[in-house]
Amino acid sequence: MTLILFNKPFDVLSQFTDKGTEGTERATLSQYIPVPNVYPAGRLDRDSEGLMLLTDDGRLQMRITEPRYKTKKTYLAQVEGIATEEALDQLRRGVMLKDGMTRPAEVEMIEDPQLWERVPPIRVRKTVPDCWIKVTISEGRNRQVRRMCAAVNLPCLRLVRWSVGMWSLDGLAPGEWKEVER
Repeated sequence: MTLILFNKPFDVLSQFTDKGTEGTERATLSQYIPVPNVYPAGRLDRDSEGLMLLTDDGRLQMRITEPRYKTKKTYLAQVEGIATEEALDQLRRGVMLKDGMTRPAEVEMIEDPQLWERVPPIRVRKTVPDCWIKVTISEGRNRQVRRMCAAVNLPCLRLVRWSVGMWSLDGLAPGEWKEVER
């Protein structure tokens, strides 16, 4: 059984091939992971960074991705504006999205985590402050953390998935991967 932790850089698709528009070359996992027969256990948006798990074990893949197992995923989000306690409480209770109510999230405001530089850098507006929040969810809807933050008027400028279950990014630079014991 193979389990790979990968720090997916910004602007990389979370798949091995690009079925996009002809003539557009987009970066994929195949440019980083030379290991055959492993597949992503879940997705991470092209404009998000951070931890992806890849495995050749279908049961493990299902255990990580199936909502009924409630695998926790922690994100570090740089958001536009300053998070109020009211906004954080809304996220903690769950917010209504177009596809229904989210499960309650674990949320806290954090200091700048001093991550690697993003390429390209986020847009910075001198007149609009920003802050970092840590968000832990136990479901995985499409662009969920971004949509949750937007629902409480804290649009995401940068989103980094730090951990999935017991595995984290600790020690992995963007584009790096390592095989781990399960």
